[in-house]
Amino acid sequence: MKSAVEKLSPTRVKLTIDLEFTELAPHIKDAYQSISEKIVIPGFRKGKVPQAMIDQRVGRGSVLDEAINAALPVFYSQAVREHEVLVVGRPNVDITELEDNKKVAFTVEVEVRPEIELPDFSKISVKVDDVAVTEKDIEEQVDSLRARFGTLTAVEKDAATGDFVSIDLVAKVDGKEIEGGSANGISYEVGSGKMIEGLDEVLVGLKVEDQKTFNAPLVGMAEGEIGEVTVTLKAVKTRELPELNDEFAKLASEFDTLTELRADVSERLTRLKSMEQGAQARDLLVQQLLDTLEIPIPEGIVEEEVTAHLEKENRLDDTAHRAEVIEEVKKSLATEFLLDAIVRAENVQVSEAELTEYLIRSSARYGMAPEQFVQEISKSGQITSVVADVSRTKALAVVLEQVAVEDASGRKVDLEALRPKPEIAEPTE
Repeated sequence: MKSAVEKLSPTRVKLTIDLEFTELAPHIKDAYQSISEKIVIPGFRKGKVPQAMIDQRVGRGSVLDEAINAALPVFYSQAVREHEVLVVGRPNVDITELEDNKKVAFTVEVEVRPEIELPDFSKISVKVDDVAVTEKDIEEQVDSLRARFGTLTAVEKDAATGDFVSIDLVAKVDGKEIEGGSANGISYEVGSGKMIEGLDEVLVGLKVEDQKTFNAPLVGMAEGEIGEVTVTLKAVKTRELPELNDEFAKLASEFDTLTELRADVSERLTRLKSMEQGAQARDLLVQQLLDTLEIPIPEGIVEEEVTAHLEKENRLDDTAHRAEVIEEVKKSLATEFLLDAIVRAENVQVSEAELTEYLIRSSARYGMAPEQFVQEISKSGQITSVVADVSRTKALAVVLEQVAVEDASGRKVDLEALRPKPEIAEPTE
């Protein structure tokens, strides 16, 4: 096989592939066998029809068509590997020459990842927020802890923001109750905004056993559709918080004094804000690179992804929304191309330990056992995507070690902890 590659644009190439006819021999043999097993000719068993009879009844052209259709992906993949073409689109194949028993030639045009000229990361700097834990931050955390140990007491009053209420809900569409649309005895904090849009406004001022109906979008409904919700107030409760003293510290933590508890809260918040510095540095670096680097985007891929997105939402004719989705898709693709270019430039490799750690963390987020999570992503063919995600995350951590990161006060920020550490194997006997 002879092949050559021609760059048509920053995101599209043309592969020219020439084959000696002898290279098609295995595929032609398979084509004859396949056709032999499909056709019925008196006097011959399926799978035992001679080639000459197939040529006579079906035609040599049909055999060549089947052989070439089977062979093209094989030789195309070989050419892609030979020329290290980073394909992202579906190939467009054109057979340019076909002479029986002599030669076959074809071209393939396909969209590819653009070449990205990465900068010297040691000359890049990003500035992140200071790590600052205020008294207000500490008070909020301590108050949140107090709330967990608070007690709810029923009271005779109208519902108000901050109260805890017990409610019954019924949801209907076009006058008919939807499946799973009713629930009784739901505990809810008025003003939290954590349930149905408009519920907080309806509850404020409502008396026990009062009922009110309002319109709201419901889960599972198409955008713009509205359902009808009826809420009945069954009880109003206020939360009584424990007194903030050393006894509370003993009750709510492993500390003996409130001072020790507050110090621990301050330390935890400091660690959390330091981790947020790392996340902020990553985001700022990626955005800076996207803003300064030229990253061509394959328009064909953009159109495919945008159309698929709009079809799923049934909004193909929404021009304004299409423009928004186009920008989102372009940024997503540019980010993906950028990070993958860094992976290749930094020769980032993902170890089995790093992949396992990622899978364990991800399974916990979905509330699944690691083994079940792995089975699910394997069945859906997402293992390759998971490995790519881990590679990109690791590549960013590697690059961040080369970048100068400072906080708003001009202090150097050490992000060494962001880089995945290789695990040291336990010695075996």
